[in-house]
Amino acid sequence: MTTATVGAREGGAAVVAARVLMAAIFLIAGTRKLMTYGATLGYFAKLGIPLPDVVLPLTIALEIGGGLLLVAGWRVKWVAGALALFTLATAFAAHAFWAADAAQFNAQLNNFLKNVAMVGGFLVLIVQARTRETGETVR
Repeated sequence: MTTATVGAREGGAAVVAARVLMAAIFLIAGTRKLMTYGATLGYFAKLGIPLPDVVLPLTIALEIGGGLLLVAGWRVKWVAGALALFTLATAFAAHAFWAADAAQFNAQLNNFLKNVAMVGGFLVLIVQARTRETGETVR
């Protein structure tokens, strides 16, 4: 039994917990966008997102669908990669702390950094999924 196999088995519950915890924000955000569709459409337009009436349903599908797939552990490398790219794009599109007024600066900076940290978590999930597939030892 390789070190990776032992590590994957020993960390299995922790990896599942990590996927569930990372998926929670997307499941909640996607559901909230669905429940407040009109207001969210207006917010997307205010942010300057092009074609908000097309982007919003795609965003909801990615957040809810990606969150569910992440919890299920289906093609984790690809789902985590898609959510990482989405999360990074969201950091720049919706949390532009560098352009925020003084009252919003700290909140936008914290949200931007939260998104960047989540991308780091997704990278760990991608490496872990690759390790499980190939049996490599990652150091």
